[in-house]
Amino acid sequence: MRRQAGVTLLEVLVAVTLLSLLAVGMMFALRIGLFAFARTNSRLMDDRRVAGSQRVIQQELEGLMPVAATCAGQKTIMFQGQPDHLTMISTYSLQQAWRGRPQILQFFLAPDDEGGMRLLVNEIPYTGVDAAGRLCLASTPDSTSFGVAVAQFPRPVQAPTSFVLADHLSRCRFLYLTPSPKAGEPGEWVPVWTKGRWPAGIRIEMAPSVLNPARLQPITVTAPIYINRSPEVQYADR
Repeated sequence: MRRQAGVTLLEVLVAVTLLSLLAVGMMFALRIGLFAFARTNSRLMDDRRVAGSQRVIQQELEGLMPVAATCAGQKTIMFQGQPDHLTMISTYSLQQAWRGRPQILQFFLAPDDEGGMRLLVNEIPYTGVDAAGRLCLASTPDSTSFGVAVAQFPRPVQAPTSFVLADHLSRCRFLYLTPSPKAGEPGEWVPVWTKGRWPAGIRIEMAPSVLNPARLQPITVTAPIYINRSPEVQYADR
């Protein structure tokens, strides 16, 4: 009798079992790879968000406009610098960057959900000197007696349109650079701006609540302000 070739039931079971184990192993390998890709992508997006926020802060501060308006019946610079909030007018817009309309920026601090703090900014469209002057509540005399008054604006409050620039911070404060009266000497950083001229620089010191070497952390932003305009002089186009 001629013998026919074939496989036994036991051989089929062994082949199916090996194929199943191979499929399970490939599935776990694919799952681990997708999980690692998701974590890497999440860290990359967080790093991009932090870097983008740092760049936005730098550009907003460097875009300071030297606007002086009438507030409480006297000439006042539209700038208020405090340790925990800052109000200024900038040529940089969050929506349209340098191509947009100038904005009245309100930087301020607010608590987050984890017991730390976050840095936020409100944008109010700048429509002219008169509107900016009406936004000013009062004016403080210049501490050096050689400049104009310093504006006092309403304290910024968080709103649905507030933009979060940095969060999960353990501390954050604003500092302002006073130019040195002597050439070649460094200026002084002060926590409150009381001079009737614009500062030579603005610094926002930030420290994260949790140090994570694997991720990009918010750092101190220092922006130089190049303004040589005198607020006492009325400038007009010819």
